[in-house]
Amino acid sequence: MRREDIRNVAIIAHVDHGKTTLVDAMLWQSGTFRKNQEVAERVMDSSDLEREKGITILAKNTSVVFRGVKINIVDTPGHADFGGEVERALTMADGVLLLVDAAEGPLPQSRFVLSKSLERNLPTVVAVNKIDRQDARPQEVLDEIYDLFIDLDASDDQIDFPVVYTNAKKGTATLKLEEEGTNLLPLFEQLLESIPAHEYDENGPLRGWITNVDYNDYVGRMGICKVMQGTLRNQGDYLLLKKEGEKRGRVTNLYTFEGLDRTETSAVGPGDICALAGFPEIGIGDTVTEIENPSPLPRIRVDEPTLSMVFSPNTSPFAGKEGRFLTARQIRARLEKESLRNVSLQVVFPQAGDAFEVMGRGELQLAILIETMRREGFELSVSRPKVLTKTDESGRMLEPMELTQVDCPESAMGAVNRLLGERRGKMVKMVNHGSGRVRMEWRLPSRGLVGIRTRFLTETRGMGIINHIFDGYDAWAGEILGRVTGALVADRPGRVTAYAVEHLRGRGEFFVSPGRMVYEGMIVGEHSRENDLDVNIVKEKHLTNMRASSADEAVRLVPPRLMNLEQSMEFMKDDELLEVTPQTLRLRKKVLSAIDRYRNRPRREGP
Repeated sequence: MRREDIRNVAIIAHVDHGKTTLVDAMLWQSGTFRKNQEVAERVMDSSDLEREKGITILAKNTSVVFRGVKINIVDTPGHADFGGEVERALTMADGVLLLVDAAEGPLPQSRFVLSKSLERNLPTVVAVNKIDRQDARPQEVLDEIYDLFIDLDASDDQIDFPVVYTNAKKGTATLKLEEEGTNLLPLFEQLLESIPAHEYDENGPLRGWITNVDYNDYVGRMGICKVMQGTLRNQGDYLLLKKEGEKRGRVTNLYTFEGLDRTETSAVGPGDICALAGFPEIGIGDTVTEIENPSPLPRIRVDEPTLSMVFSPNTSPFAGKEGRFLTARQIRARLEKESLRNVSLQVVFPQAGDAFEVMGRGELQLAILIETMRREGFELSVSRPKVLTKTDESGRMLEPMELTQVDCPESAMGAVNRLLGERRGKMVKMVNHGSGRVRMEWRLPSRGLVGIRTRFLTETRGMGIINHIFDGYDAWAGEILGRVTGALVADRPGRVTAYAVEHLRGRGEFFVSPGRMVYEGMIVGEHSRENDLDVNIVKEKHLTNMRASSADEAVRLVPPRLMNLEQSMEFMKDDELLEVTPQTLRLRKKVLSAIDRYRNRPRREGP
């Protein structure tokens, strides 16, 4: 049977192509908000980090009602590092709305999310967004979308997709470019026509799929559930089928989604999305079913992680001065909680010791986790990101590869080619649209992308755009040069003085300013040569009773280079750590003592 009064749609796209802005417009025009209601821009991006970075990090669901039909909308992240959220969100959907920028066209994440939806055989509605841009080329972009479908081996039925042209910022849609849209009515009508109603077996047992978990201070742990068939009732007794076994329990609270609000309800039918409480151990991928007739659903499967970092307690001399959560036990509990909620993140907890290996999809995903933890009051140390390798049947080492798309000015093409070539990259494709910019596709090892963003922006004078997506495993490509410069390391604790910085200015670029406290082993700057250099950055000018014949010259200092979390992660070498506290980021050597570092230095073999 079909549930004609419900449609489940996932909005998928590359980062910054306008998904969340379009959801805003759909909520306004469906009458979800009052006319005089104050609502933040990009209302679905609810966390501070999402608003600051302008990206969606967690998949979220809302609903609108159009002509008596409830449309459940899932807003998904556009960045490749959060692909696990997209794969999880697609399990809730019966169809997808693929959003593509009218100027940029389909980018790597567009390819990834579309391939996942085609694997699940979900019908697609294509929306070409931002048609008001001066450099918009909607007809050419539509041809590129057709090429993408063909490239992904889509069937004839899948390629025959409907197209809507939208301007999410103004909240308009049209089916023909010649006709200017006035509202989103054509988009709503197209969704009702093209997205199929949920199909279910009327006589089948209850099967509810847990696709997300949430927490509420009043009702405890909650599961976001799509009811595949049957009816889920409040205060009903059910069986929770987990990976480890079965758990009996009672649904104590049951909510359905109405706009941005959750409304308590007595029962939820097939095809609808709800939130339920009552199972403390509920997790992503679990099945809620009847006790007498258990019927499990397949586990949610996501692609494997490609990058790892080691999280450990902060052991520097300044530990405990800013954070509230400092111990290995507290860090472990937080990582256990994160691994339950985030299906694409894996954490290895050792039998002994206090170092935890956290594996994720990319640098940004791990950086978001670190930033979230520091805002919660944690202090910790993290190591340099490293790639996760495999070995094939013949014993050959395999490493993860990335399909990287670069958009840069023609004048920077040579510098970009040299940069990616040094990192064992191979150019796959190059397109010149004749607008002064070049678009290239490269295939290179994942480790070649660690620390590349800052150098890439420098080479392109901030005018370049780089995006990448996981592209399988391939043979180890060989050695890749990392940072070619050494570090300036403080050789004693104290307060940085302008006198010392002035006299060491020729040695490199500093990360600290006068007045800041440092400790032995803390990295205070980047050396101009390839070796590390221990420096006395706390040296003061000694006063004498001799009168100077001329007045002291004013010290003119160059401002220090201040690095954010991602830049600090890029800068690190294997023998260095990043100390993360709620207020400060400090780079340091793993071995703080200069004498111990000298003893442990790699020695050259004799002739």
